[in-house]
Amino acid sequence: MVKQLFIKDIEKCVGCSLCMYACSRRRPRNPEIGIDASGILAASLSGFERGATVIFCRACKEPPCVQVCPTDALVPKKGGGVILKEKACIACGMCFEACTIGAIFERRNGKPAVCIHCGYCVDYCPHEVLAYVEVEE
Repeated sequence: MVKQLFIKDIEKCVGCSLCMYACSRRRPRNPEIGIDASGILAASLSGFERGATVIFCRACKEPPCVQVCPTDALVPKKGGGVILKEKACIACGMCFEACTIGAIFERRNGKPAVCIHCGYCVDYCPHEVLAYVEVEE
């Protein structure tokens, strides 16, 4: 069994972005990184009446981003999803285009930020929108 991040109740999301801030700070090498390294995005759906949504890697079993990476910088993760090998990435942008749900975000340096399903953001969501649960491989 492996653990993955899931949306537990999207109706509760108010777009506060605390999940994004938590993600970007999970391993702070540079305290000025802000949300540049976040692998999750809280986005408004056009006003408070329509609410907000959360976008992150859905842990594809055969990730299209891996298939198009010319340097093998994106490596399939056990149970689904990917891990970025930072030094191998040449910031070509092909993974952004390949992701069918737009869940790979471009950092200021042109390299991708993608959810690694660590679950760190779950504890920072005040509305219990996210869950970190065990799934079959």
